[in-house]
Amino acid sequence: MLLNTHRILRIFCIITFWKGQNTKGDLIITDIISLIRSGPHINPSLLAADFAHLERDIWCLEEAGAKILHLDIMDGHFVPNLSFGIPVVEAIRRSTQLPLDVHLMLQEPKKYLASFRHAGADFLSVHIEVAPDPRSLFDEIRKLGAIPGIVSNPPTPVEAILPYVNDCELVLTMSVMPGFGGQTFDSRSLDKIRRIRRIANENIFISIDGGIGESTIAAAAAAGTNLFVAGTALLGKPDIKKQFQRLKRLIVDENC
Repeated sequence: MLLNTHRILRIFCIITFWKGQNTKGDLIITDIISLIRSGPHINPSLLAADFAHLERDIWCLEEAGAKILHLDIMDGHFVPNLSFGIPVVEAIRRSTQLPLDVHLMLQEPKKYLASFRHAGADFLSVHIEVAPDPRSLFDEIRKLGAIPGIVSNPPTPVEAILPYVNDCELVLTMSVMPGFGGQTFDSRSLDKIRRIRRIANENIFISIDGGIGESTIAAAAAAGTNLFVAGTALLGKPDIKKQFQRLKRLIVDENC
């Protein structure tokens, strides 16, 4: 009963913070629940896009049926690489009305929550490795009018994240070490997904990121994933639309 009461109060807070903010790119709670329940979804990672033709790739993904886009933000400290920052997120926001799922691979995410929200982020996900108790960050993200998520790296035990699964709307399991694309899928991530799925309520995105492609996406679906981050396995192909539909069919076939 306490958990249900907490959940109701949290949803009330989300509605309060988002009331009147449904401008271009912004979401309200009913949008999120509808998006989750209409899944599963492929979540294209724009880190693998052609940055010389980023808007073209976004439009192609929209035509293929994408309902959400994934943006990887790397600081060169928490992960050994740099990606893109606020100006690129702003440019992406101007190019699409799709929800932007912004994955903050940052050593100090709290410093940048407001900046990325104002740039157009709809989802803001932080790592359990830098926020062992992420609830204060979840509260801050909601105050900004965005949707909180939590992420764990492959070496991090699932027990670190389980207490917070139902305190946010997106739980992302990394199936590679973050920082570089094109790595080999770590099948141990599927056990994490199964544990998370068993306790997660139905209105949560259970996401996976890393090595997701034709040989791995069905197994991830079977484990309980409903949001699949796909980078080079999708945007690295000559026909993005056909590849999107191919991956989508593999998910649908597994869920039939």
